[in-house]
Amino acid sequence: MSAAPRAAAKALDMGRVAVTLRLKQDTIAQLNAFRKRHDDLVRTVQNLREQRQTVDFEYYRSVLNNKKVVDEAEAAFAKFSPAKYDVQAQLKVIAAYEAKALERAQQTANAVNEELKDLRETLANIENARPIDQLTVDDVVRAKPSIETQVEERVKNGEWDVEEYTSKFGESRVV
Repeated sequence: MSAAPRAAAKALDMGRVAVTLRLKQDTIAQLNAFRKRHDDLVRTVQNLREQRQTVDFEYYRSVLNNKKVVDEAEAAFAKFSPAKYDVQAQLKVIAAYEAKALERAQQTANAVNEELKDLRETLANIENARPIDQLTVDDVVRAKPSIETQVEERVKNGEWDVEEYTSKFGESRVV
């Protein structure tokens, strides 16, 4: 990894990103697990790079009496070739994981965009709202039609007190 992406990765505050994007808990857990695996692998690669990679067979010939053992070890070392593994299955799993992550990211982006749209509409309604002292009964009924049916029902039953008002603000009768 070159210096610029490494610096960008270190500067990224995942906690803040998770809160800002309102990521789901399982997505956050998967991101944290991925970051941990990545950090472990970077550390392992760094340790392997620091290790010495050559074998000084001449040193062993000078130290050991049995030169034949050193010759056999050198021949075995020369013949050695690392095993080759087919990683296509792992690549398919990674591709499926990426597709699932992209799908979840798209769902999150859509949810955020929908919420932004609703918030903008609410803000526009607040900015364009008339003051409360200019509202009429018809405006209130238009906003919440159930109020009219509640009032009609209470008038039919002879209920003139509003229980919710009394419980919240107390009794206002003088007599």
